[in-house]
Amino acid sequence: MSPAAAAARVTSFAANFTTSTAPSSGGRLLRPFCGNPRPRRAVASMAVSAPKSPAAASFLERRESERALHFVKYQGLGNDFIMVDNRDSAVPKVTPEEAAKLCDRNFGIGADGVIFVLPGVNGADYTMRIFNSDGSEPEMCGNGVRCFARFIAEVENLQGTHSFKIHTGAGLIIPEIQDDGKVKVDMGEPILYGPDVPTKLPSTKNEAVVKAELAIDGLAWHVTCVSMGNPHCITFGSKELKVLHVDDLKLSDIGPKFEHHEMFPARTNTEFVEVLSRSHLKMRVWERGAGATLACGTGACAVVVAAVLEGRAERKCVVDLPGGPLEIEWREDNNHVYMTGPAEAVFYGSVVH
Repeated sequence: MSPAAAAARVTSFAANFTTSTAPSSGGRLLRPFCGNPRPRRAVASMAVSAPKSPAAASFLERRESERALHFVKYQGLGNDFIMVDNRDSAVPKVTPEEAAKLCDRNFGIGADGVIFVLPGVNGADYTMRIFNSDGSEPEMCGNGVRCFARFIAEVENLQGTHSFKIHTGAGLIIPEIQDDGKVKVDMGEPILYGPDVPTKLPSTKNEAVVKAELAIDGLAWHVTCVSMGNPHCITFGSKELKVLHVDDLKLSDIGPKFEHHEMFPARTNTEFVEVLSRSHLKMRVWERGAGATLACGTGACAVVVAAVLEGRAERKCVVDLPGGPLEIEWREDNNHVYMTGPAEAVFYGSVVH
């Protein structure tokens, strides 16, 4: 891509941003603006001096070079992603290895993953691909697809309610932006047949793996396995831990043992769940390829499915995650799972990679 084309692309997106100049700064702070102004959390301001040296000028020229990757940082309940406009090519602009470096919170931008908006295929409006913070590629991401939908609305300058057909590694996903700014996503039907999740655990209920025993560190965990296009192992406790208090868990110790257990040939995401009521669940998650995160949309969907299968909850629940709540419904009429939650832009920029 030529420098002019790169500049044109970021300018087209910047049209949706207002600019403000800090007093005596000589620099500009770009803020997202969509429709009517809404109350925002307090944000620290920063003064930036105009470049005065040849070295500084050279740096600014590099920003608009062909090697500059323009991005927007989005978050959904604290699950954060580097969003890349990749609509001009079916090939991601960065490699999995480069994505892992970008996601590094000390030496990169910092994120749970990089998401690419690619051209649609098979009748879909767009294609979504994700590289996790470790460079692996998951089939889907629930929080990510909400950020994806909001990003598309910003790039296309769309207002009001809109829905999109998104081709993902988990099949067709349909998010809808609602009037209140939240995104409701038709996540499709859950996969319960053990080998398709996939898990090697034997089925316990109508070919599904429900409350099966999984031995980890001498404990017999009761687990239910669900795929929402990506594998999930959900536990409400073990023989030894009748009531699970999720805040007491040290995920960094136990999470990897679930993720890499031999019973999960493709590894697994793991959700630890506390039942607050039949319509209110609390979970913490260890994500495959990302570790402990503040939220997992597909995980929240899988948790409600598992809770219904185990007779612990109704089909419509609020699921509390460390980053905030999601509304999940597993409809009986069409067997589809629906997820509703927020997604918002945090900042945008460019990086030489």
